[in-house]
Amino acid sequence: MREKIGVVGAGIVGLAVARELATVRGAEVTVLEKEGRVGAHQTGHNSGVVHAGIYYPPGSLKARLCREGVALLKEYCAAHGVAYQEVGKLVIASTRAERPRLSALAERARANGVPGIAELDALALREIEPHAVGVGAVHSPYTAICDFPAVARRLALDVAELGGSVRLGYPVRAIRERAGRVEVLAGRRRHVFDQLVVCGGLGTDAVARMAGAPGNVRIVPFRGEFYALKGAARDLVRGLVYPVPDPRYPFLGVHLTRQVDGRVLVGPNAVLALAYEGYRWRNFRNIGQILGWPGTLRMARSHWRTGLREVRGSLLKSAFVSDARRYVPELTAADLERAPGGVRAQAVARDGRLLDDFVVDVHGKVVLVRNAPSPAATSSLAIARHIAGIVPALVR
Repeated sequence: MREKIGVVGAGIVGLAVARELATVRGAEVTVLEKEGRVGAHQTGHNSGVVHAGIYYPPGSLKARLCREGVALLKEYCAAHGVAYQEVGKLVIASTRAERPRLSALAERARANGVPGIAELDALALREIEPHAVGVGAVHSPYTAICDFPAVARRLALDVAELGGSVRLGYPVRAIRERAGRVEVLAGRRRHVFDQLVVCGGLGTDAVARMAGAPGNVRIVPFRGEFYALKGAARDLVRGLVYPVPDPRYPFLGVHLTRQVDGRVLVGPNAVLALAYEGYRWRNFRNIGQILGWPGTLRMARSHWRTGLREVRGSLLKSAFVSDARRYVPELTAADLERAPGGVRAQAVARDGRLLDDFVVDVHGKVVLVRNAPSPAATSSLAIARHIAGIVPALVR
């Protein structure tokens, strides 16, 4: 009898998981998605960067799955005609005080097997990005950009071709395990699965509670706001220009990112949102749940100064422009216009720690992806392989 597996969430990770389980397990897979399209949230609201593996601690799940994921994603895009361009990335030190962190970043990248890593001085970095400035940089020539929503749409087609289904407009309302199966009420239908994999992103906590597995971490949403360069200003950036990241945070800071359609994004910042889908300031829908988690307030107490800086960047365009001008000084406020932002699902522990690595839990017949921040889109096909190895084998 064919194994039946449900997957909650039709973002790029959920769809990759569904495709992998249908391929390697021969399972009949059903993806349940509350929105009316695939990739409606984090997949469709990111900067489109295929990360090479520069930032992640060697030996971490992120480092391993990112490197595996890049190779798989590049091959997949080539096979299906999805846009994938190796435009290269510069991580720029704007002051001498940042040089030690820059050198440490280069060492980490090499330890992770990132190809072509080079440390550049102030003159050499301008050969890569003529309009950028800094005291030095790390160059990753094979860092790419990709059309992640197109990848998600192609994965959904794969699932259908493998005999599965992607059910849109099917919000999960209840979950229970009974007689060795998992019953899921989604939309107005009752589904019965042998296993369930939850790739819920911003909705992870709600689905985990339904499954009776609230866990010791919670999703805290951070809104990332973007500007886009206008007109001739787009020509000031060839590829990807990033700051040296602060090792205390899993966020990379305001950067300049060329898109596959030729646009150049500036951002994102990272502002605590008060709704899981808080794309705008005025959305306070989940304020009680978010602030009610002890980890949220403990995080805020530890990082309030950084939080205020991020809020200032959200409210004042001049602050955003100032951050961008540290690396491309020719930019002016007139060169930037508002662009759609996104919301990142960031897992926060009870003690206020921001979890950096991918986290996957097993609760009976339910596998929960607790934390899948950037580079989850880059790593999606590798994450799918990892999860397929975690989903318990069916025992009749």
